[in-house]
Amino acid sequence: MSQTPRLAPNPGSHPLRFGYGTNGLTDLRLDDALALLADLGYDGVGLTLDHMHLDPLAPDLAARTRKVARRLDALGLGVTVETGARYVLDPRRKHGPSLLDPDPEDRARRVDLLVRAVRVAADLGAHAVHCFSGITPDGTEEDTAWKRLAEALDPVLKAATEAGVPLAVEPEPGHLLATLADFHRLRATLGDPDALGLTLDIGHCQCLEPLSPADCVRAAAPWLRHVQIEDMRRGVHEHLPFGDGEIDFPPVLEALAATGYQALTVVELPRHSHAGPHFAGRSLPFLHRAARAIPKGLEGTAP
Repeated sequence: MSQTPRLAPNPGSHPLRFGYGTNGLTDLRLDDALALLADLGYDGVGLTLDHMHLDPLAPDLAARTRKVARRLDALGLGVTVETGARYVLDPRRKHGPSLLDPDPEDRARRVDLLVRAVRVAADLGAHAVHCFSGITPDGTEEDTAWKRLAEALDPVLKAATEAGVPLAVEPEPGHLLATLADFHRLRATLGDPDALGLTLDIGHCQCLEPLSPADCVRAAAPWLRHVQIEDMRRGVHEHLPFGDGEIDFPPVLEALAATGYQALTVVELPRHSHAGPHFAGRSLPFLHRAARAIPKGLEGTAP
């Protein structure tokens, strides 16, 4: 059964809520990671379902999910469920199998993972479930890949509709669905279902979108259900700690606040997991400093 998403209290004057992704804390037990984020003052967590953090394929998933829900509630943390675990389905192929794989049985395994994620998200009271298309397999025609993606997402969107949890698709550099324009192609193909939303990665906007990150936020606002944030350089898909890239963050956060976005804005540093507590500790003060530029009382209408 779907629950009302948690909106953790925000101690600042701005309306934004910041989280940190567990894919950047993979050396910590999940309970320790959640306690760390609460102690640091984060409003929530981007929970990547993986073998070390609420394994979606292990036995007793429902019971383990209830335990995590109680822990999140006790710590006052909101949550978005993310599905970007590298090897949770295939120990030898990163992000495999995907929604675009030639083998229908392989595609079905990814669909099953996403449906499981929707159920977990509903039981956690999550804001959304994040996913991505995957890379077009060698030898696959583009039109065939788009057809596979639309067909594979159909049962996931049905599950999301029944659960009352948005599915937030992320444009990912190098994937079939790589840009905001690609998201709109998928949305049109599927008939603009209510359950289909967007994950916007601010670094990806800097990397390859023609618009600035702040303008991407404004353009994406009606469909925005989840936000990931980190620094990045133009043309280089490398997630960087804040200050190591080229992004001007105050305009980005002001744009988010102006749209009325109320779900989590989650720091995405998976390749810095070896020093996860250090970067989690550095990231939140940086975001709070950047958010001080947001005029007090700036609130829009949530999409």
